[in-house]
Amino acid sequence: MIYLDYAATTPLSDSALNAFVQTSQTYFQNTESLHEGGLAARDLLEHARCSLADLLGKESEGIYFTGGGSDGNFLAITSLAHGANYKGKHIISSSIEHPSVDYVLKFLEKSGYEITRIPVQKNGKISINTLLSSIRPDTVLVTIQHVNSETGIVQNIREIGALLKDRGVLFHSDCVQSFGKWNKSYFQSMSIDAFTMSAHKINGPKGTGAVYISPSVHIAPLLAEVTHERGFRAGTVDLPSVTAFVTAAEEAFQLQHEHYQHAVDMRKQLISSILTNKNIAFEGFDDSSPFIIPIRVKGMEGQIMMQELNRLKIAVSTGSACKNGQQAPSKTLLALGRTESEAHELVRISTSHQTTSEEITLLGKVLIEITNTFRSVSEVITR
Repeated sequence: MIYLDYAATTPLSDSALNAFVQTSQTYFQNTESLHEGGLAARDLLEHARCSLADLLGKESEGIYFTGGGSDGNFLAITSLAHGANYKGKHIISSSIEHPSVDYVLKFLEKSGYEITRIPVQKNGKISINTLLSSIRPDTVLVTIQHVNSETGIVQNIREIGALLKDRGVLFHSDCVQSFGKWNKSYFQSMSIDAFTMSAHKINGPKGTGAVYISPSVHIAPLLAEVTHERGFRAGTVDLPSVTAFVTAAEEAFQLQHEHYQHAVDMRKQLISSILTNKNIAFEGFDDSSPFIIPIRVKGMEGQIMMQELNRLKIAVSTGSACKNGQQAPSKTLLALGRTESEAHELVRISTSHQTTSEEITLLGKVLIEITNTFRSVSEVITR
């Protein structure tokens, strides 16, 4: 099987697996226990917290370990919103957020919050002017995803963060698709109150992640009086997964430049091979994340292309893994002005440092063959 769905999940690295096993065997105690073993486990947890903070150039007091990206988005957004609701209950987001953010916003709407979802421009980015004009006296939070999980479109969260800071509005970003892929200086320079990370997108374990929330920000978690993660999240901390996560993160940041350039090369190779066929469209942009390559074959459902590739032992996706089973058109392509039929055509190819040039060569060849066969059959049917 040629795996090209790394935006959905990645295999656990050897070093992360070793960290998981060693921690499970040696530091299996509860980090809240007061005996010697528990205190040793707590020390390891705090060491992991400091290590992750150092990778990001942030304060360790702002790092909270979570159950993954979706869990982190829920905890961060609700805690920020409730912590600032004395000021108001208005939140601004975009029309192309990840489903896990949409779910949180719908939950908050039922709790009396008002949500403004601003559209994106033809290049997939939000309009800064539209964002600023949407701010009201009761606006307490803006949440904008850094890298779109369907198309790889990148928002300028550094600029957004600086502008919101000047206006006293909290800013959260879902950075699940950029964490470990953008360099340390980028995260360190962000003027941002909170962002979400996930382990299994960078060869760490599933069910683990983290959020950074600036220690200067007041938060109010939904569940009061919980003891773990300084009252941020209920439940015993999965220390083996945390150490595996931080191990994977250290590897990702150490090799970030090399991995990023490899993704650029793989995208360039694929695009140059398939865009010779006028029936294949690339739905990304030059400044999109090189790890995500969105394409569509004109007139062909993305699900059909995915199934054809799967039959040939090539794994790709049709969009965000959190909503793949719903068969809905890509809301990102709809937001970009594509028709519903065109939005149904999305195929998401996502690469990593493990992707080889030979795999991309084969994929390009197969995509053209399937496209040509589909067009030939379609022409016969329409005659």
